Amino acid sequence: MCATCGCESDSHSITTIDDDLAHHEHNGHSHPHSHVHSKSLVDVEQDVLYQNNLLAERNRGYFEAKNILALNLVSSPGSGKTTLLERTLTHLKSRLDFFVIEGDQQTTHDADRIHATGTKVVQINTGKGCHLDAHMILHALEGLKPTENSVLFIENVGNLVCPALFDLGEKERVVIMSVTEGDDKPLKYPDMFYSSSLCIINKTDLLPYVSFDIEKTKEYLHQVNPRLGILEVSCTSGQGLEQWYDWLLFKRIHPITVL
Repeated sequence: MCATCGCESDSHSITTIDDDLAHHEHNGHSHPHSHVHSKSLVDVEQDVLYQNNLLAERNRGYFEAKNILALNLVSSPGSGKTTLLERTLTHLKSRLDFFVIEGDQQTTHDADRIHATGTKVVQINTGKGCHLDAHMILHALEGLKPTENSVLFIENVGNLVCPALFDLGEKERVVIMSVTEGDDKPLKYPDMFYSSSLCIINKTDLLPYVSFDIEKTKEYLHQVNPRLGILEVSCTSGQGLEQWYDWLLFKRIHPITVL
């Protein structure tokens, strides 16, 4: 059981989605167990995050050495991360080389959708775990083998809490929220929005049908993180996708982030 969030992530499977649907199992992602009082729990939590951060730096060094733009996509379930990925991979595949790591508790449904775009993808199933960590990414990279100068999308498990704690070695963290979720999400889950560099407000085509104040949402977002970039997008109508593509291309050409 992961002491930082209570999820059981000591065993996970990694599936390479290819024409043969080859399967690669990796176990041994062990978090220390704690059944004692709060001080020990804090100690274990600090140790887990310390070990994760060491591996995240290893991943970051790998990405930097190969000039890979690694993006950690985070959101609550159903925000439209996979649909956004499908549109992006389809529209920009002639301009950029893409690789994808998909994170979910079970199934390869999302990885199958990404594979259908012609993109090389690896699925990580976390079992009862509610987030990806640097150790999982390290093992996934062994099978994925992204090429130099490429873009790596890491689609995290749908959760606005625990993934905020775990650095994966990414260059940028992109948080996606949809207009169906409510405009107070940045205030309810501030750590995720504070630790991200871009927020995509998705499903804007539904604004006439839901109670969602987009200007209030922007105010909340900048209250939590004044440096946060904001894009309004509809994957259904295509609104805002060009701005997302421009941001992505800019980050690929100018990999240094100025804070």
